[in-house]
Amino acid sequence: MDLDVARAILPISTWQRKTQPLDELCSYQYSSYVNEICGLEDVGKDPLVRTLLGAAHRLEGKVEGALAASGLSLTKLGILHHLVQAGESVQLSRLADRISCVKSNITQLVDRLESDGLVKRVSDPEDRRSIRAEITSAGNHRYREGARILEEQEEGMLRCLPASDRKQLANLLEQLCQ
Repeated sequence: MDLDVARAILPISTWQRKTQPLDELCSYQYSSYVNEICGLEDVGKDPLVRTLLGAAHRLEGKVEGALAASGLSLTKLGILHHLVQAGESVQLSRLADRISCVKSNITQLVDRLESDGLVKRVSDPEDRRSIRAEITSAGNHRYREGARILEEQEEGMLRCLPASDRKQLANLLEQLCQ
């Protein structure tokens, strides 16, 4: 991890103490506090995967914490996003597929969004057995607020990386995930 990036996202004591080599098989090149949260900091040959997982966990936690101020989570924001993008009511099963969620969880999520007044259930005119979710005006408002918070969080997190580094990182992560 670049020392400037480490300084930007890690507590000072963390990046200062992570400057010593670990051993011949593994180095602190990728090791940091973010891979220690997995509890496997001394397992394996190269901690890069744990570092990536830890970084994702920490970044997700920051975003979730910021979104909580609007009463949303990333998952709830995702549901609202799909409803906004659709421009019409959406079958719950289709919503579940869109956010990679099991159908039983989508029911609970829509229950919570409905109790918050952000979505409402409507009958499917083509299939009486099917229920659809529709975003409310309050849901549209909350979605815009959540999207703004997410955008602010992204800008803040990525501020330390020049555009060329962002593109390179995205390409490297894409390669890693193939």
